[in-house]
Amino acid sequence: MIRRQGIDVLAIERMERAVRRSGDGFLAKTFTGDEIAYCDGRPERLAGRWAAKEAVIKCFDRTPICFSRRRIEVLPAETGGPVVRLLDGDAQGARVEVSITHQAGVAIATAWLEMPDPAGSSPPAVPAALRLPERPADGHKGTFGTVTVVAGSRGFTGAAYLSATASVRAGAGLVRLLVAEGIYPILAVKCTEVMATPVAEDAPGALGAGGLEAVLDQLEPSAAGLVGPGLGRHPATWGLVREVIARCRRPLVLDADALNALADARHLLPGLGPDRVLTPHPGEMARLTAQPTSAVQASRREVAAAAAREWGAVVVLKGARTIVAAPDGRLSEDPHEVPALATGGTGDVLGGLIAGLIAQGSDPYTAAVTGVYVHAEAGRRLQARLGPAGLLASELLPELPLVMKELR
Repeated sequence: MIRRQGIDVLAIERMERAVRRSGDGFLAKTFTGDEIAYCDGRPERLAGRWAAKEAVIKCFDRTPICFSRRRIEVLPAETGGPVVRLLDGDAQGARVEVSITHQAGVAIATAWLEMPDPAGSSPPAVPAALRLPERPADGHKGTFGTVTVVAGSRGFTGAAYLSATASVRAGAGLVRLLVAEGIYPILAVKCTEVMATPVAEDAPGALGAGGLEAVLDQLEPSAAGLVGPGLGRHPATWGLVREVIARCRRPLVLDADALNALADARHLLPGLGPDRVLTPHPGEMARLTAQPTSAVQASRREVAAAAAREWGAVVVLKGARTIVAAPDGRLSEDPHEVPALATGGTGDVLGGLIAGLIAQGSDPYTAAVTGVYVHAEAGRRLQARLGPAGLLASELLPELPLVMKELR
């Protein structure tokens, strides 16, 4: 259930000036005919209704409904108290109440809104493989694992923030973010719950061989790692990524520029191992498999399954109805289709979410299936409130634990 409160005030003298200046044209644009008849030119009544309409409009903020002043009618009931009617539109079950008072030459209105939350409608069926990690009552941050994220470069600091913070929202006990020295000041300010850590860079804002040992030293004691979001395409960075993939003995989620580094060296793909999770979108999958994007999209299940089998890794082929494939033949198709998620940064959130679930003890395939569903369901709920466009990737972050709470 959505509940909102709105308050507005208006000096009666301002309404008097508006009526004198603009006359009937102003009234006709703002009030219904019945409201104009009831107010009978009395500025205190007009000011009260204006304030009431504004208070109601404030209640509609961040809900899927919107009514202009002319479509909000406020008239007295038989008892004398004001009653709100929403005209010429789908109110989606909204119930609105208002109160109007006048004091010291000012009209004061308060509105209350209550309506069903469209995001509260039944979510799609939960995949059979979905499992959330246990959260024992006596657990501590060490219980829930450490994630080390290797991400970010000049112009792509947002990817580092989003992916690392998503691991925190997934429930990981500690999250460390390794970034090039040149962008460290940005992330040090941006990240509060994440431990941003500077690493020697080979080029301005770009990691490379100079930071390899430091990266491996941080990954080794971690429960899971995430490599790739916003890392950039500098040749030295791609060399570091390949070395990390080859030498790190911890589970790794590989996303974005880590996938680009592998696509440029496809001979490294076979035998990646079951503790590697690759999260390509269709374009990245096309580069990894050396085929057109249209061919990937035409046979999503088959392409993902074949890649998982050949590479020996878990593959998450993102998009509407995301496919998760394991090297042993298991395959899950997520039921969600959420166009609002088609915006920059949402994939970074997914990578961090999966890494956070692995850190808490989930095996890579289960973490991938679970992370995909939680991520998409968070997007579905936001889309129900915001519509199919305009979602910000950062808005997913506070929604993730709410979805997991309901799934537990």
